Amino acid sequence: MAMNTDIPGPGPGEPGGCAHGIDALTDYLERDMLPADPSIDDSPECQRILRSLRRVRALATPLREADEAAVTALDQDWIRGIMENIGREAKAGRDIPFAASDDDAALVITEGTVRGLVRGAGDRTPGVLVGRCVLEGDVTVVGEPIMLHVTVSIGWGKSVAETVSLFREEVAASLQQHTDLVVAGLDIVVDDLHFEADEIGEVGDDA
Repeated sequence: MAMNTDIPGPGPGEPGGCAHGIDALTDYLERDMLPADPSIDDSPECQRILRSLRRVRALATPLREADEAAVTALDQDWIRGIMENIGREAKAGRDIPFAASDDDAALVITEGTVRGLVRGAGDRTPGVLVGRCVLEGDVTVVGEPIMLHVTVSIGWGKSVAETVSLFREEVAASLQQHTDLVVAGLDIVVDDLHFEADEIGEVGDDA
């Protein structure tokens, strides 16, 4: 497979990942990213985390503003769990090598980057919110088969089977384009359902 060289790698001073913790990035997002911090704005890894945080915040904000009946639509503990997973997975993790190129350059991406690709696939799949992503196997060996375990929440009213199928296709396409991983199996577990932000008001109206 031809290697895609457009994958943004870690920025200066960020060996393998974002140099900022989840709390600092959350605070930065709450401040509307002002004043601008180049160490965050210019870091692809930090930007991946911020995109995930925005997605979670888009779901959580209407819940805080809705009545008690609507709040039960998405467990706040589960939201906190998502935030914790994002923070934990943002760490660089193991280096994942690409197959040797013509010049035999040692090119790698990080485990955290791969998790970011999976979350990005979730963001592109309507109704999917990625919970946890685990890479099982020796990702440091080119060609070694691995298993990918992902938990997701599905939007209320969506066809679970169809949504999971679309998400599976997005993940497979993204990993094929951006990595040389040999994914022997993709285990997707739906562990929750949630209301999308535009449905929260309807829940309150019907209560």
